[in-house]
Amino acid sequence: MAETPTAGRLLALLSLLQGRREWPGTLLAQRLEVSPRTVRRDVERLRALGYPIDSTSGPAGGYSLTAGAAMPPLLLDDEEALAVAIALRTAARSAVAGIEETALRALVKLEQVLPSHLRRRVQAFGAAEVVGGAGAPTVDAAVLTVLGTACRDGELLRFGYRGRDGERSRRMVEPHALLAHGRRWYLLAFDPSRTGWRTFRVDRVSGPAGAGTRFERRAIPGGDAATYLTRALAGVVYRHEARVRYLVGAGEVRRRVPFGRGELREEPGGGACVYETSDDELDWLAFRIVAPNVDFELLEGSPELRARLRAMARRLSQAAAGGPRPERAQAGAGSSRSTTAKAGRARS
Repeated sequence: MAETPTAGRLLALLSLLQGRREWPGTLLAQRLEVSPRTVRRDVERLRALGYPIDSTSGPAGGYSLTAGAAMPPLLLDDEEALAVAIALRTAARSAVAGIEETALRALVKLEQVLPSHLRRRVQAFGAAEVVGGAGAPTVDAAVLTVLGTACRDGELLRFGYRGRDGERSRRMVEPHALLAHGRRWYLLAFDPSRTGWRTFRVDRVSGPAGAGTRFERRAIPGGDAATYLTRALAGVVYRHEARVRYLVGAGEVRRRVPFGRGELREEPGGGACVYETSDDELDWLAFRIVAPNVDFELLEGSPELRARLRAMARRLSQAAAGGPRPERAQAGAGSSRSTTAKAGRARS
């Protein structure tokens, strides 16, 4: 009498096949604690369900799960399902034409089959908003989940925070919005102990936890979270400042790069524009200056920034010539006169 496969064993077999390109039949039998004949029968049952499984015969034979014309149900663990759902939420707000509606449909289908505890974690990301482009730095997904949940539920939030000067403090705030701006995630919250609105960089937040107490939502200054954050970041004084003159109009610069920090002003005539910006990180400041890939003049900038731009130009030149050279060029302090940099056109 043929053995009837249990659902649990089929799921275990499918999980093994998804986690490795090819499995010897004997090894699968050992892992599942069944006979090789049982493995063959279970593989046939999965094929009948629509999973495309290839097999090879002989002593070295085995099984592999391949891509098929129709996608059968996926077997995902909790963290995999959460990652897929978050990615779909992000894609649903994407600037990539045509993907938003498709991603939203897929997200709805996935959320319908998620367990309730995972569905709540995914929906917490509905409080997040992307401002001024993507490319946020890596932060702990668990931290984002806690912050997003507190924003959604209107629950007081406590956490540790490291300021720009390195000083650490404990905060209890009313969280209102979670936003991605440029390369970073920010939490917009009202801090009762300081009687004012504050923005917190999420990569500096540690140990966040809901306090179990709800708060009454306040009106955000400026009307919405994105406007407030943009204005708040524009007023921050950073260690390194720069003033750049691009030799094209402001419209062309904005078309190439959606600037999120600093001020871009058109010059009379529209043939050039001036960009004033600043940052604590020299690498990011230098990258932001050259990102439009047009000719420019560095009107004002520290010796450290000029040295970083020269180092960047040297690496690009070496890469274009076929790779880095053995000798190391020393990065000097640089002159104070305006520097004109010409960026090559990127080829797609």
